[in-house]
Amino acid sequence: MSRARITLDRDFTIGEVPRRLFGSFVEHMGRCVYTGIYEPGHPEADQNGFRQDVLKLVKELGATVIRYPGGNFVSGYNWEDGIGPRENRPRRLDGAWHTVETNAFGLHEFVDWSKQAGTEIMEAINLGTRGVDAAREIVEYANHPGGTYWSDLRAKNGHKDPFNIKLWCLGNEMDGPWQIGHKTADEYGRLAQEAAKAMRFVDPSLELVACGSSNSGMPTFGAWEQTVLTHTYDEVDYVSLHAYYQEHDGDVGSFLASAVDTDYFIESVIATADAVRAKGKHKKHINLSFDEWNVWYQRGLDTEDQPHNVIKAGWREHPRVIEDKYNVTDAVVVGTLLNSLLRHGDRVKIANQAQLVNVIAPILSEENGPAWKQTIFHPFARMAELAKGQILRLSVDSDKYSNSRFGDTDLVDVSATWNEETGRVALFFANRGLEEAADVEVALRGFDARQVLRAEVLEIPEGGDRLTINTQDQPGRVGLTALEGVKATGSELRLTLPALSWAVVELDVVKG
Repeated sequence: MSRARITLDRDFTIGEVPRRLFGSFVEHMGRCVYTGIYEPGHPEADQNGFRQDVLKLVKELGATVIRYPGGNFVSGYNWEDGIGPRENRPRRLDGAWHTVETNAFGLHEFVDWSKQAGTEIMEAINLGTRGVDAAREIVEYANHPGGTYWSDLRAKNGHKDPFNIKLWCLGNEMDGPWQIGHKTADEYGRLAQEAAKAMRFVDPSLELVACGSSNSGMPTFGAWEQTVLTHTYDEVDYVSLHAYYQEHDGDVGSFLASAVDTDYFIESVIATADAVRAKGKHKKHINLSFDEWNVWYQRGLDTEDQPHNVIKAGWREHPRVIEDKYNVTDAVVVGTLLNSLLRHGDRVKIANQAQLVNVIAPILSEENGPAWKQTIFHPFARMAELAKGQILRLSVDSDKYSNSRFGDTDLVDVSATWNEETGRVALFFANRGLEEAADVEVALRGFDARQVLRAEVLEIPEGGDRLTINTQDQPGRVGLTALEGVKATGSELRLTLPALSWAVVELDVVKG
């Protein structure tokens, strides 16, 4: 059995838990929108065509803010195509995913859906094929009270009151050669700066996100952030990060250590942003928006069943695209990625798991059929529910294992929060060990534990293995079950984590 000793202290905190850390992402890609959140005629659809079975799961997931409508899709998207009577909306070719976009679902529908879901909107604008005019016009349409062309058109289209969308992305992955309208850092930085200024002329209260690197392996990583922020520092509030992880060639050890890369990525962007701040003698800090992250198996994508940029079968409406089926191992990795985000919550203020339904998603649905939870649903939902109050700064002394990409890595990964208002401490654990359980001791400095309120674990189910998934026929095969043997007495917590598992323990505490 491996061992880990963790120390937390009531007086050593990182900052308040950002509620936007538990965001998700809806893109016009594959079946995320059509037959995902929106399917008129489905037995569970309401009068707006919104699937209520999916909405119920979205609410249980606890997503707080949803990024929309892309993603690569947005870089070729005319937002005006998705407003007004549906019968007048144009059908367009979407070059990003090689599909036909019907525009049956657009801005008004997403605003109405978000109200039902209880989620904030994070709207992305097209800085690929569009520019300053389109940027300021969509803000006027969405947020201006009335008395102008665009705001009056919104009222005519059924929404007299403004949408009051405050969070906006200035394009998407503009550093990527795959992006429609790809730009150099200087080209994008100047365009984003001018678009931001024009948008704020319409609504000064906006929060704006500049495009950072598409991943930490980009050849321009670091230099891109430096150049873009040199142009935009005074105009934006956040810089974005995107990262996807997968198991390569059976190297499960490196895959389980993916959060080491997330830590590196976050800390590198913070360092770059702060260097621009110092050089420019700026007073404010630029925070981070990790607005795309997840496990994504980007192999075999150029086939009819798993397309990437080209669908060889031709132009179609909402085909099945990257509908990854997530297993126990994936869920443990997602848990560690969430831990990394939470541990950096002093600077990562927004994060969006990509995507919400069907497309590399925690929720799967079938056309005219059911919706169910993937394995990765569970760590996200519990952390969104319980991670509140202050993020605790932890000291972790864990046994390690060696992997080819990251070297020696902690077997036990952990994050924790303290909610002074409710008197609860929540700890989120992952055991990366494939074979051995982990004996964990937690020293609770400044706290006395009164009782264990909750102890749950996601592990390999009986008769399964690390690749076990949830299916339409067995939607509850992998989930959270009671974690037995958790003991909290005074200032000490003891528990045993099964091999390859993710767990949550919630304690009722008083100040010691």
